[in-house]
Amino acid sequence: MLKPQIKAFFEPETFTYSYLVYDPHTRHCAIIDSVLDFDPASGSTSTKSADLLIAAINEKNLKLEWILETHVHADHLSAAPYLKTQLGGKIGIGSKIVQVQEVFSEVFNADSSFATDGSQFDRLFDEGDSFQLGELKIEVLHTPGHTPACLTYLIADTAFVGDTLFMPDYGTARCDFPGGDAALLYQSIQKIFALPPETRLFMCHDYLAPGRDEYLNETTVAEQQHKNVHVGAGKSEADFVALRTKRDATLKMPRLILPSVQVNMRAGQFPPADDNGVSYLKLPLNLFN
Repeated sequence: MLKPQIKAFFEPETFTYSYLVYDPHTRHCAIIDSVLDFDPASGSTSTKSADLLIAAINEKNLKLEWILETHVHADHLSAAPYLKTQLGGKIGIGSKIVQVQEVFSEVFNADSSFATDGSQFDRLFDEGDSFQLGELKIEVLHTPGHTPACLTYLIADTAFVGDTLFMPDYGTARCDFPGGDAALLYQSIQKIFALPPETRLFMCHDYLAPGRDEYLNETTVAEQQHKNVHVGAGKSEADFVALRTKRDATLKMPRLILPSVQVNMRAGQFPPADDNGVSYLKLPLNLFN
């Protein structure tokens, strides 16, 4: 079996792992869950993290074919448009992005030009879809629960699960964002657990579980099945939903949720500039009361 080559990039401000994945035969590559650096205090952005990905692609003489999102992130801005401008490639996300866009276009009172049909992305994926990365086949699992549009990308013996799962000692994604559903998340995790036990799972985040002092990003289906503190060891759906609901009620909103969602629902583009040439992000008051 042809297996992908994988290089992880960790962005410590948002605890995000981005991945460079490539076919060693054709040198075609994909980027999964890129980060545009953002300072909320000054409103300034930087391409420092994205430039590390570009440098690695150029160093390895790769061709960027896909810029993939596992979901609309609420904790960091996507660098997808910048990467596409620099290296080409197609931006892809789950087709249920339209649900996310419909909800948040109302939340942020988006301008009338904002389309809620996913057309900002080059490709929308559904459950069971597959596409090529060179000679590698990428298969799509729809794994909602954290958000309606969450996907898992399967490539040979690897799976990129987004925020659906964290490392086994940290648990699972929250389900209290609009469109989130703990029962759906449990069912999505069972899809992942049905993969071969040796399947390598790559996380989108790591927040250092208590007692651990090293950031980690890779585990296996078998390890998650047996050791995940929220959903492992045969935990029932009812018990998981109760645990997840109780835990979510104690969590603060992500630091960058308001800027992130406004940008990421647009495939990483900023809202249209005002007549002074400056683009603005909105700050709705008492949104999460």
